Amino acid sequence: MFLKPAWSNPVWSRQWQAFRSNRRGYWSLWLFLFLFILSLGAELVANEKPLLVSYEGEFYVPVAKVYPETTFGGFFESEANYRDPVVKDLINDKGWMLWPPIRFSYNTINYDLDVPAPAPPSSENWLGTDDQGRDILAGLIYGFRISVLFGLILTILSSIVGIIVGAIQGYYGGKLDLFGQRFIEIWSSMPTLFLIIIISSFLIPSFWTLLAIMLLFSWMTLVDLVRAEFLRCRNMDYVRSAKAMGVGTPVIMFRHMLPNAMVATLTFLPFILNSAVVTLTSLDFIGFGLPPDAPSLGRLVGQGKANLHAPWIGISVFATLTLMLTLLVFIGEAVRDAFDTRKFLQ
Repeated sequence: MFLKPAWSNPVWSRQWQAFRSNRRGYWSLWLFLFLFILSLGAELVANEKPLLVSYEGEFYVPVAKVYPETTFGGFFESEANYRDPVVKDLINDKGWMLWPPIRFSYNTINYDLDVPAPAPPSSENWLGTDDQGRDILAGLIYGFRISVLFGLILTILSSIVGIIVGAIQGYYGGKLDLFGQRFIEIWSSMPTLFLIIIISSFLIPSFWTLLAIMLLFSWMTLVDLVRAEFLRCRNMDYVRSAKAMGVGTPVIMFRHMLPNAMVATLTFLPFILNSAVVTLTSLDFIGFGLPPDAPSLGRLVGQGKANLHAPWIGISVFATLTLMLTLLVFIGEAVRDAFDTRKFLQ
């Protein structure tokens, strides 16, 4: 017997049609996916290395492998600097180079500027440079990727923890629920941002350490929603019937009761994601976020603040953050409507 595809399920089909009926959310999803996939291939779009090099009939892929300068007839054993005029002439005399659309990475300094940095937009730097001569557009592409990945991972992990904690509290109730709520009240009353700053100040900053620190405080968002739904459903007839039939507790909780809490849960997911992106940007802005050598939208915000005479920096990062957060909210609204069963009963 062959398994039917997921889209043949009438429930999934109905939810997909409900999602598509929200045109704003539907097109926001496609636009966000396009931008996200584009950022995942940032090295192929913005890079200081060529995508492909042909030299003396041989092909080389500098974006995937390091080649010494001697490979192309140079004198140094170190990695070839493909922006160096000498290396360019060596390769072009016996071959050619295929460059990405943007010939800069997020940390590439343009030493050939005609004006002092920060330089305004030009044919070489489409959105200009910051005060160190780094390309703004390349920084936005790499910063967009790390911000979205950070937000998605944090949202998934915090949602899993919050749903499990809320489900256990609501299903069992009693003293477990009482002590759990008191712990959450104490934990949530702590000044989260200051604690993150304090912890980040004596830990070596990295993507995963910062993610673990923020996970300590972001998992509580969904606990109350899931707990309330489980408290409401735990004494209903279908739950009692399942217990009487000997159905296991995990099956009752996560297969039969959890779907009832999904509408409220999905409503908050885009806000958790947006909050994660905004918090990461804020921490980077004040210097307690990702390592200094990592791409960051927060540091671009700082560049815009420090260089008010270069408005292209602030406008570019503001437009990027606004577009990202707006698209995520629109997608979240459409997902919420797709899972809202009340819309199908009208």
